[in-house]
Amino acid sequence: MKTKIVLTEADTALILEASVAHAAIQAWAVCIAIVDDGGHLLRFVRLDNAAPASVGIAQAKASSAAIRRRETMLDEKMVNEGRFSALSMPNITFLEGGVPIMIEGQCVGAVGVSGVKSSEDAEIAKVGIAALV
Repeated sequence: MKTKIVLTEADTALILEASVAHAAIQAWAVCIAIVDDGGHLLRFVRLDNAAPASVGIAQAKASSAAIRRRETMLDEKMVNEGRFSALSMPNITFLEGGVPIMIEGQCVGAVGVSGVKSSEDAEIAKVGIAALV
């Protein structure tokens, strides 16, 4: 048997708090989703004035990063560079802003953000994860 590292409620609270604080400093209206390693929602917030469409996008970015064990930016880049067959992968979102949470070489979950430029979405996710690791 192997031991599996999992995110706790306190871990997700810490990630979300840091992510929200960073978004607030920048005055960015975003949605932030935190999922487990299977892409299942653990914690979510829609900040004031965040677009309704950002709700589903943030959750999809987080889920994609978790189940693929890689930043969604890499999948977006793959498609932008012409690998259009990748678009047939089920349940994958090809937009930057989903970042896996890696602990001791294991993916324990991911953070997905939507609402501003994709690079800024990823920045918010990385700030949140940095508060944990």
